Amino acid sequence: MNPPEPPPTHELSTNGVGPWPGEWPTGDQWDPELLTHGDSRNVVDRYRYWRMEAIVADLDTRRHPFHVAIENWQHDLNIGSIVRTANAFAADAVHIVGRKRWNKRGAMVTDRYQHVLHHPDVETFLAWAREHALPIVAIDNVPGSVAIETYRLPERCVLLFGQEGPGLSEAALAAADVVVEITQFGSTRSINASAAAAIAMHSWIRQHASLESSPGA
Repeated sequence: MNPPEPPPTHELSTNGVGPWPGEWPTGDQWDPELLTHGDSRNVVDRYRYWRMEAIVADLDTRRHPFHVAIENWQHDLNIGSIVRTANAFAADAVHIVGRKRWNKRGAMVTDRYQHVLHHPDVETFLAWAREHALPIVAIDNVPGSVAIETYRLPERCVLLFGQEGPGLSEAALAAADVVVEITQFGSTRSINASAAAAIAMHSWIRQHASLESSPGA
């Protein structure tokens, strides 16, 4: 006999759900503590009451083949937000280039579900990318960059982002296979780093992702 479907909808479960009503479902993915006390985590309804390890394992079966890399020289507060967006778009992994410690506040604990790797410098990161045959697509509005709106992103690639303010380092720009920019129409020279990362990742999604693979589809 199949277990009952969980009752909440996306609208009802925005702030979490209470203890599981009625007979518990069976399966290794379910967390007895969450079934008993409720689940207040910021997860989609598909993963309500699931163990964290089970969520990661399920995500691993359908992550997208793009990676996200972020230079971390100044303890940028945007890094956490970029990790959160990478998780939302099911990026394969996030790479921190530079300082190993980064501000996790903006990640809203999504780093627990997202593979995060560290590279001490650009050279080490470049070697990793070459070993895995992944072209590096840098995002920065510098002379010679290509408009992302007209560029066909590789299906397998690394999207590389710089720090808020200075942007990508010279070493990172030199390591990139291509540099693309987000076209702007106002007076500001640049947009927020986490916003730029979200736009770039969504550009990849629009070009390559199947909407039917979304757990909310």
